[in-house]
Amino acid sequence: MAIGHTPLSRARLRAGQAIRRYASRMSASPVCVVVGVGPGNGASFARRFATAGYRVALLARRGEHTDPLAAELPGARAYRCDVTDATSIGAAFDGIERDLGTPEVVIYNAGNARWGGFDEISAADLELGVRTNATGLLLVAQRAAPAMKRAGHGALIVIGATASRRGGAKSAAFAPAKAAQKSLTESLARALWPTGVHVALIIVDGVIDLAATRARMPDKPDAFFLQPDDIAATALHLATQPRSAWSFEVEARPFGETW
Repeated sequence: MAIGHTPLSRARLRAGQAIRRYASRMSASPVCVVVGVGPGNGASFARRFATAGYRVALLARRGEHTDPLAAELPGARAYRCDVTDATSIGAAFDGIERDLGTPEVVIYNAGNARWGGFDEISAADLELGVRTNATGLLLVAQRAAPAMKRAGHGALIVIGATASRRGGAKSAAFAPAKAAQKSLTESLARALWPTGVHVALIIVDGVIDLAATRARMPDKPDAFFLQPDDIAATALHLATQPRSAWSFEVEARPFGETW
């Protein structure tokens, strides 16, 4: 005599099937790593790529921004990572590959440099800026690019700044760090494009719309600020560009910005 399922067992069966469908769908989704996640650009990159169907890995030194964001986004995970430390980068990527899979897109959004003139900064300020903006990029590329090369596709998107093109009187630490990053990104592009890996640089020219920047510039209109969500849309476009028309250097600035 056959025994039918009870309502509870049927509910459990449906729940199990839904979980398996979700797991199957997520395992087939590409992986995007956002290196350097804060409340502005980093969070917007994560949300935009998650909306596009990516499983997102959120990397930051601390978890105050990444942990809540990972809980918000389906399939996302947060990892502690110090980009100035090769061991920390290796551990983060080991965790990503174990938990989510091999990254197909890496967005390098980490950056750190003190603002000030040459007589206001220290050698340590300059060295930290270079380690964060350029050395960290090198270490991440060395860890992520081999798998992309083997697969014959992938994208490495680097978030740069106009300071990489000119040194201002008060950017004695920031400009050299971003210039080193820009040159390294170009070297990576020349080496990796022929293997099918798209390396691109977004030159950000303007003030990002954050609570902190609004507080410092309360007289500025909305149009003055760069919207993180719009920069994220540019990053997604670069990551999905057809190979016949790849871009390397793309600028992102408000329409009213003087340049």
